[in-house]
This record gives sequence, C-alpha cells and structure tokens, in this order.
Amino acid sequence: MDLTTTPVTADLLRGAVDIRPTEHGPRPVRLPEWALAQAPDPLMADIAAQTSGVRLALRTRATVVELDALPTKRSYVGAPPRPAGVYDLLVDGHLTAQGRVDGGDTLVIDMTTGAVEHRPGPVGTVRFTGLPDRDKDVEIWLPHNEATTPVALRTDAPVAPAADRGRRVWLHHGSSISHGSDAASPTAIWPAVAAARAGVDLVNLGLSGNAVVDPFTARTMRGVPADVISVKLGINVVNQDAMRRRAFGPAVHGFLDTVREGHPDTPLLVVSPIHCAIHEEVPGPTQMDVSALAEGRLSYLAQGDAAERAAGRLALTDIRRELARIVKERASRDPHLHYLDGLELYGEADAAELPMPDSLHPDTAAHRRIGERFADLVLGAGGPPA
Repeated sequence: MDLTTTPVTADLLRGAVDIRPTEHGPRPVRLPEWALAQAPDPLMADIAAQTSGVRLALRTRATVVELDALPTKRSYVGAPPRPAGVYDLLVDGHLTAQGRVDGGDTLVIDMTTGAVEHRPGPVGTVRFTGLPDRDKDVEIWLPHNEATTPVALRTDAPVAPAADRGRRVWLHHGSSISHGSDAASPTAIWPAVAAARAGVDLVNLGLSGNAVVDPFTARTMRGVPADVISVKLGINVVNQDAMRRRAFGPAVHGFLDTVREGHPDTPLLVVSPIHCAIHEEVPGPTQMDVSALAEGRLSYLAQGDAAERAAGRLALTDIRRELARIVKERASRDPHLHYLDGLELYGEADAAELPMPDSLHPDTAAHRRIGERFADLVLGAGGPPA
C-alpha cells in the first residue's frame, strides 16, 4: 500500500508541558527541564517523559495509520516482566483500536540497590487499519507508563492537526494513581476517564512516586494555561515518610500560593487520598513485599508505627484532616478554592468490592469508577470548579 510519511511535529501533540527535540523526533515531557534539574529522584526524567495523558490529535480521512515510536520500557530485577505499553486509537472520541510497539530502549532497575542500567533499542511501529473512510478526528493516546518519542506517521490520506474544539483545559497533579498505575491502557486511567466523560482537555501531571508537594511542580503548574486545576496530595508523602505534620501544612500552603500566582481566579480543587487500607492508620514508609516478589507478585507493606502519629508522623487519616483544615482556612479569602475528600472517589466499600491488586494502586475497574465519580462531582455542571 502506498502510504505518505508525515513527521511528528509539536502541533500534532496534546497534553505535554514541554516538547524536546531528539535525534528521533519531538519528545513530549510533562515537566520542564529546569524543574527536572531540581528533582532528587534519579528516575524523575523518565517519569516525566512517560506520556500519561499525551496524545496525537489529527484530522484525516485515512483508513490506515502507522506510527513509528521509540518507547523506553522498564524492567525490574527479580520482578515479573512488564507488558509493553498500549497505544489507544480513538475515532471521533470513541476507542476503536489498540496496539503495542516492540523494541525501544529499556531501563533495567534493581530495587534493592537503586542501580539503573540503560539499554538502547530500535524504533518500533504500531499499525491501525480499517478506519472509517471519511473525514474524522483521530487521536492516538501514547502509553501512560512508558516514556515515548513519536517519530513519524504513515497514512493513506493526508493528515492535519485536529482543530481546537474550544473545550476547557483541566490541569491535574497527583501520584502514581493519577499517573495511571495498574490501569490497562492510557484512556483507562482515571483522569482520562474523567476528561472524556466531562468533555475537557486533560493535561496530566500525575507523577508516579513524586506528588510530594514539590515547589518545582507548583511553579510548573503556575505557568500552564488551564480553566480548571486539581491537586491530589498525600499518598506519596506517606509512602516516603517525607514530612511530619509541622512541615506538611506550610508546604501545602506554599504550593497553593505558587499555583495561585499564575491562576489567581481559576477554580482550584484540593483532593485528599483515596482509601488505602495499609496506610489509613499506619504511617510510612511503604516497602515492597519481598516475600510476594519471590512468588512473582508485586505487593506493598506499610512499615511505619501508628504510635508515632502523636509525634507528628502522618497516616492518610491525618493527611485528610490537614488538607480539609487548610482549604477551610484559605477559602474565606479564596472563593474559587475547593476541597474533595478522596474517600468520595474510592472509599472503604469500594476497596472491598474492587480491591487494589498490590495494596496500593487501583485496577482498571477502580480507575473507571474514580474517573466517573470525579467527572460527575467536579467537572460536570454540579461540581464546584465548574
């Protein structure tokens, strides 16, 4: 078949904060380079380059679409192999096909030592056929759990950037749960589910393991255009035992102050953690369950001491109480600031019905429930930010 090659350019990409040129093509990234320079996590560059919420948005009559891409996959020493990331193709907003890309670079990570080895690999291709023969909007959602450099498109009809539909832009920041951990595909992560249900354009700053009230994240959000903003804080603070109560409150105030410098009147929602049984009453840190890993399973344990909460160590119940207090105090002078208890999105009853497979991250069905509830509570006509 005679296909036309179109290089991937920035005007075809949606949902990225930064786009960096590489030898293969433009690499979408969800944090700017100056912010990554301030991040102490050695894997932060890969986390920010994982294309959660990033998609190609095209207008075309093509019935065949091929995408060349260079993914960066992760492999954990001693853990079961991870499946390759999924590419979701939507036609006029409806999920129509899925595919994967073989090849790509690999990061081999030893969780016991922290060592990371980079193994280069080749560009791969995902192919979609049988698309309807008419003018249509086509979106290719890149894998939420792999860093991805889209290289080129090949199609049997010309492509152009999709038109701006005038939808509200929703800017969201959260942990690995917002990033999409354990969801089956990029449009199955709860922020994507919520965005589709509410008809908004998503910019997802869900950063796995790194929603720890970092000032550089707040400064990034300060400069990103948005009509609605949400920040989901708490679980990573507990996971890493990163702060005591004394430090957490002022840090949240400072984070919100910084976001407000760029968005003084934008609806801003603070969301507390969803239910996580291992940390409801027990502080962090969170550790991988070594015995489960020996059985080929991934699971997590809480390693903190509940008795130390009296001295300021934080469990999730403490985080929710602090966030509710902070928002209540600020709301008297900030009428566009709102609070949502994460238990309204996924509570104890939901955990009994749809348990977290690894005790920390919701599965695809739970992601859908969280996203639908968020859309109805927040982004729909009845939600405070709307």
